Amino acid sequence: MYYIDPHIHMISRITDDYERMAQCGCVAVSEPAFWAGFDRGSAEGFRDYFRHLTEIEPKRAAQFGIRHYSWLCINAKEAENVELSRQVIALIPEYLQQPNVLGIGEIGLNKNTPNEATIFQEHVDLAVKTDELMLIHTPHLEDKYKGTRMIIDMLEGDSRVHPERVLIDHVEEHTVRLALDAGFWCGMTLYPITKCTPQRAADIIEMVGTERIMANSAGDWGKSNPLNVPEFIQEMKRRGHGEQVIRRLVYDNPLSFFRQCRRWQEWDAKPESPKGAKITRHRESRKTDAIEKSA
Repeated sequence: MYYIDPHIHMISRITDDYERMAQCGCVAVSEPAFWAGFDRGSAEGFRDYFRHLTEIEPKRAAQFGIRHYSWLCINAKEAENVELSRQVIALIPEYLQQPNVLGIGEIGLNKNTPNEATIFQEHVDLAVKTDELMLIHTPHLEDKYKGTRMIIDMLEGDSRVHPERVLIDHVEEHTVRLALDAGFWCGMTLYPITKCTPQRAADIIEMVGTERIMANSAGDWGKSNPLNVPEFIQEMKRRGHGEQVIRRLVYDNPLSFFRQCRRWQEWDAKPESPKGAKITRHRESRKTDAIEKSA
């Protein structure tokens, strides 16, 4: 089954990971701007990082028939430095016309501090003024519910924000309904420690259904698995869910969200794989297998 990984940090992965992902059916990835494994000391470091995301990584992905998209921001882990954050935000507009940029992200909160909230709101202001999609990072572990609630309150407090143009990521069992009930898109991050396993993600789908939700692997600097989306596909198959349901989660939903980007260019045929197998043009399905929602 072909799939899209809508949140994976390929800058932290070796080229062999692209090859393995392609062999498992990956046809596209989107890479949010994130932490580099250390706190960067100047805005110029981000200038090089944005060039890497918009110029270099798409070429590396293309070697394996994978389309690479990106998001731009200074992430929440570095947003405590307000002066640096504002310098980085000032750089972003010059990269927004790059053809692989989907919007502003991953912005959000890390420790739920006032400085993080200030920089989050300044990112949101940039996104609405430039008509960009937003990808939101929610905190980990015990901070997640509080941080998710704070983020949603800030977004709902800005009348310019359209929930259908915002993806709230790293949702778990106790936060997924907060985002869905407010009209946002959701991402389940399949991660070994602080987020979801493929099994928990399947549980969430059986709880809330397939509307406005997708799965990703993160694949960042920590212990992670860039093939977690295929593992989620296999878990869904093991539970008896049909191909149409699974395809909606791992292919149709990411595309539906990405297509709202004003720079989106529909593909007629995705790049040939290294083995020369062509992938036909996406057609949105008119029907989706029903999933019974548990009480």
